[in-house]
Amino acid sequence: MGKRPAAERRGEAEDRIGKGAAFDYAPLPGSADEMVDNKGAVRPVWQRFLSHLSTMPEKDLAERFARADRYLRDAGVFYRAYGSKGTGERAWPISHIPVLIDEREWKTLSAGLVQRADLLEAIVADIYGDNRLVEEGVLPPALMAANPEFQRPLAGIRPGSGHYLHFCAFEIGRGPDGNWWVLADRTQAPSGAGFALESRVATTRAFSDIYAETPVHRLASFFGAFRDALQGMKHSGDDRIAVLTPGPANETYYEHAYIARYLGFMLLEGEDLTVVKGRVMVRTVAGLKPIGVLWRRLDSAFADPLELNQNSHIGTPGLVEALRAESVTIVNALGTGVLETRALLAFMPTICHRLLGEDLQLPSIATWWCGQKEEREHVAKNIEKMVIGPAYSRAPFFDDNGESVLGSSLRATARDSITDWLSSDGPKLVGQEVVTLSTTPAWVDGKLVPRPMSLRVFAARTANGWQIMPGGFARIGSGADVAAIAMQSGGAAADVWIVSDKPVERHTLLPAEGSFTRNMPGSLPSRAADNLFWLGRYIERAEGALRILRAWHARYAEAADPNQPLLADVSEYLTAVDIDTAEAVPETLLRNIDSAVYSASNIRDRFSPDGWLALNDLAKTARRFHVTVAAGDDASHAMTILLRKLAGFAGLVHENMYRFTGWRFLSLGRYIERGLHMTRLLGHMSGPEAPDGALDMLLEIGDSVMTHRRRYNVNTARLTVTDLLALDPLNPRSVLFQVNEIHHEVEQLPNALINGQMSPFYREAMRLHSGLAVMTPEGMGVEVYQRLERELEQLSDLLAQTYLG
Repeated sequence: MGKRPAAERRGEAEDRIGKGAAFDYAPLPGSADEMVDNKGAVRPVWQRFLSHLSTMPEKDLAERFARADRYLRDAGVFYRAYGSKGTGERAWPISHIPVLIDEREWKTLSAGLVQRADLLEAIVADIYGDNRLVEEGVLPPALMAANPEFQRPLAGIRPGSGHYLHFCAFEIGRGPDGNWWVLADRTQAPSGAGFALESRVATTRAFSDIYAETPVHRLASFFGAFRDALQGMKHSGDDRIAVLTPGPANETYYEHAYIARYLGFMLLEGEDLTVVKGRVMVRTVAGLKPIGVLWRRLDSAFADPLELNQNSHIGTPGLVEALRAESVTIVNALGTGVLETRALLAFMPTICHRLLGEDLQLPSIATWWCGQKEEREHVAKNIEKMVIGPAYSRAPFFDDNGESVLGSSLRATARDSITDWLSSDGPKLVGQEVVTLSTTPAWVDGKLVPRPMSLRVFAARTANGWQIMPGGFARIGSGADVAAIAMQSGGAAADVWIVSDKPVERHTLLPAEGSFTRNMPGSLPSRAADNLFWLGRYIERAEGALRILRAWHARYAEAADPNQPLLADVSEYLTAVDIDTAEAVPETLLRNIDSAVYSASNIRDRFSPDGWLALNDLAKTARRFHVTVAAGDDASHAMTILLRKLAGFAGLVHENMYRFTGWRFLSLGRYIERGLHMTRLLGHMSGPEAPDGALDMLLEIGDSVMTHRRRYNVNTARLTVTDLLALDPLNPRSVLFQVNEIHHEVEQLPNALINGQMSPFYREAMRLHSGLAVMTPEGMGVEVYQRLERELEQLSDLLAQTYLG
């Protein structure tokens, strides 16, 4: 019998799933389910997706999921996990089955979130403004006075943009009755929007055919509208927009770099900024440049060590002063983290009536602040239905690292003392109703199983008011326990599809056809230039070490005697540069590669994913060889493999990196380091006292054996090797070639010429170039090489003083 058409098979599948029998999927008792209604029937919004899914063999699904995983791996998507074993980068944990929500339901939900965003704006404006809520007794004074997120220096400062909130997120969940609740508000520095984008791309890699046929709302218009809104907040055309990150150690640093790259903004750390006469300026290689809008991704308290947390090492002194001067807009305003206070949820219905004159469209999870007698008694009386947690926590109970206590888990003796605990510590505690979250399908061990979930949804203030991202991402539990939703506890993330019953617009951030303006790349921050420069130096330093070690181990494999004169002489040189030949793959080499990875990690927004993966692959391979490779032939072969991987990385950078100022600093780092490497080698190995075979080894290390044969037609001699490796302007390994390139790149740097005069750095580069260009092989000796080495090091120092300070 022939194979039946897919449409016919899908038709039968629709009949089956219409009766609730798809994949033997059974929702958890007592929970609502996103895919199956309370009568066991598949919801209409899921039927097309499941009809496709039901025709796919398990092997096909496995291949689809592997495509999604491969995309995330190749893109380098990670989050930083904290735990007893320390911190580390972990791959973004995707749950491959998306969550599908009908467009009509989403519109209702969006309206409730828009109202909530307006309410939060009104609350924070009152807290830092007239303070009527406390004065009229709507909010207890203690809830603000003792709140660590209330930033007193911000009281009375109105944002220059007229708004405190510009970008919010909401943690929401569906209860057993099918209604949605707000579990937590995110106003401090909401994370996840970039991860939502990456989850969307990964999921569409797995289900590209289904996605193409399904009218799913796209995400690009949301980001485009917010980007336009930020552009509109600039005070002048010279102002720049930047994402302010705590740095690579932050758990969501990948997203900070991704968003900055995606929207075309600068990615800055606090040390990149300074405040001059009330204006926030970024230190760039072209001098100080004004910042008009800062999308901050660090907590308010750490933003200004001068007026907020004086122990902060990641902030910018004077930032609050700039806010008073209304010269910068911060997204969101400093101090807005107070809105995330868990206890505030208890007062939201009353505050909504007071400030907006209406009911909450989207209720919060039932919450009682235990600083009031009646609420304390209610919590104690209903302890088995409660979760007790810190009042000032900013996280929902399932994401607070175990700070909350489940009342039903307390022993009888503990329950007897609950009243005393609430009485003594009441103002510091809240009781919340135990949440039974809805479930959604996840693919586990070859079948669909229900897993608890919450949604993180994003809202952006645009020229037309609040806009809700048509999707977001769902946090999916690793088991039936709600507490396992948190990423740090093993939870996963799923894409959220908002499905329409008609075709949807296909938005893009690309400009429309027609005229356009070619914008030049933004000013390069000094810190980024510093990291690019040292990335170039570390990469070249690693390559130089690899070439010497490969030549040494190749000869050791032949002689099997490390005391042979040439090997002993080169070992002496390597020891002088802190490389131990007793290790086949020395620790110093690993440190150089790791330092290159660290420098690259600080500029992820300026680094291609391919380059990042290639660099990490090099580091992992070197670590593996360090413990598995023996000296001699094996080590020589290992060095060849590492050189090829390093050449692959260098090729990616050379072919793909835009030739702007950042490229020049990366190149200068490589040229200076390669010049130093060859100068030191020539000074040590080309003298009259060098052992036999030194000149041939020099040519091998300089990758110039074949060139020497073609150019000179003689056996290796000191003068020919010196001419080729020191003074040949066409040999990319020669010292003069490096100096020529340095001279060329320096000419293109900002402020190389000031009022027609050379800068000190340019003058030194010119002097170095002129001096070497007139040399002859006969005049090159040990003293000349030593002087060249000093001059190259001085040039590096002068570059740092001129541009990187």
